[in-house]
Amino acid sequence: MNIKKKEERRSLYMRPPMNNLCLEIKEASKKFPGVLALDNADFKLKKGSIHALLGENGAGKSTLIKIITGLYKQDTGKLLINNVETSLNSPTEAQNRGISVVHQERNLIRRFSVGENLLLNDLPKNKFGLINYKLVFERSKEWLDLMDLNIDPRTVVSDLTVAKMQLCEIAKALSIKSRILLLDEPTSSLSPQETEHLFTVLQKIVREEDVSIVFVSHKLEEVFELCDQVTVLRDGKNACTSESINKLTRQNLVKLMIGREEQIIKSEKKVVSDQKTVLRLEKINTELGHHDINLTLGKGEIIGLYGLVGSGRTELAKCLLGLEKIVSGQIKINGNEVRLDSPKTALDRFKIGYISEDRKKEGLILMHNVLENAGITIWSKIKSFLSFLSDKAIHAKVDPFIRELEVKTPSYSQLISNLSGGNQQKISVAKWLAAGTDILIIDEPTVGIDIKTKSYIHELIIGLAKKGTSIVLISSDMPEMISLADRVIVMKNFKIEGNEPNSHNYADMSSKIMAYIHD
Repeated sequence: MNIKKKEERRSLYMRPPMNNLCLEIKEASKKFPGVLALDNADFKLKKGSIHALLGENGAGKSTLIKIITGLYKQDTGKLLINNVETSLNSPTEAQNRGISVVHQERNLIRRFSVGENLLLNDLPKNKFGLINYKLVFERSKEWLDLMDLNIDPRTVVSDLTVAKMQLCEIAKALSIKSRILLLDEPTSSLSPQETEHLFTVLQKIVREEDVSIVFVSHKLEEVFELCDQVTVLRDGKNACTSESINKLTRQNLVKLMIGREEQIIKSEKKVVSDQKTVLRLEKINTELGHHDINLTLGKGEIIGLYGLVGSGRTELAKCLLGLEKIVSGQIKINGNEVRLDSPKTALDRFKIGYISEDRKKEGLILMHNVLENAGITIWSKIKSFLSFLSDKAIHAKVDPFIRELEVKTPSYSQLISNLSGGNQQKISVAKWLAAGTDILIIDEPTVGIDIKTKSYIHELIIGLAKKGTSIVLISSDMPEMISLADRVIVMKNFKIEGNEPNSHNYADMSSKIMAYIHD
């Protein structure tokens, strides 16, 4: 982001001195079977501040947030709101005390209008007890204007962009008079331009609406740009508490989070000859709107698909899995034309795997345990002739990968829904490693992932490529793309706009990539 713009925004929405605490956690501990999630943790949120809450996945952030929002109750310790000790027994009680959370996974009802979503908790009614839609849209328009959203309140949520959905989530939280707002990875699906707009809005509401914000993110550049103070958790304990962001560097923060300095991973330059091509797309057109897609993938090559949200990257991946229809063109694997009509065909016949961006809806079965999720890709390989599946056999196949990825779980019988987001992502990766794929499509592998795990996943991707796995990497994280990919394929409006060999020079590559996008 432009430095001048940063300073202009900060000066425009300069916050008053922060003296009083609006929220405080004192020596909070929370234990679950086999896990001490919080160990005498402290947290202090000043009025009128934007406070970063950082830590690895499994460090205790989610547990702390759930205590603040009334979903959990601490075993020991105190919760104070406006310096008064308080007990919150439910999320409703937390909302009544002015505390709201905007989760990474959006909770808007997609078939409802924007106005209905914003005022869902208190829809105005007429004298006959019917919803007064005129008043709904008038009131919701006020909140949309506050968020600088030029949206008709009658618009159906499903018609909005991801960025506008995110801002509507925040507007909804403000509409119930929230004064403490917790934002969990709010920029995970946003472009740099959309993130810039969000930050401007957050600065504005802190100033004009007397709102204090807890900002949870793994993107440290955003923390330094936006936040006033930072609290870091490591293994459930405070690595630092309410430290001024101005007193820290990136390396300081990384060391507080993981106990060592950050390691930057880059793939080695390599040349993949045409003779080693494992996947070729020739003049592919799809029902979704892809037009004349030509693409090759070599053995052991990492190609990156880059583009803004809605450019057609994930949709192209799903066409390769048989989830969306290809209307014309050819797909060749190892020189032979093939028809991919289902994910099962892609995996069983052609060894194509897919790590989904949406791990909760597509990558995992939340009602099943760790072992069942990790082993789902190998069931057909290890079941007996009587179609019997042995937990012991599954365990033997997946355990090496779960251990290698350092998944934090009390046992393999733990429900996957009870793991942190980062550990869920590790299981999403582990199941495909166990499957032994030749072609692996990886969609946004490090969204919501801590720095240590991100570094490990980068090493893993490079290591897989070295062993001969061919990888299609979809990522909105430009540094990640430039670090890992051998070539960068730029997509726009469901077309390929550019195909650039990766020099691994960030300034050079980012300039070339953005030129294709904005041309």
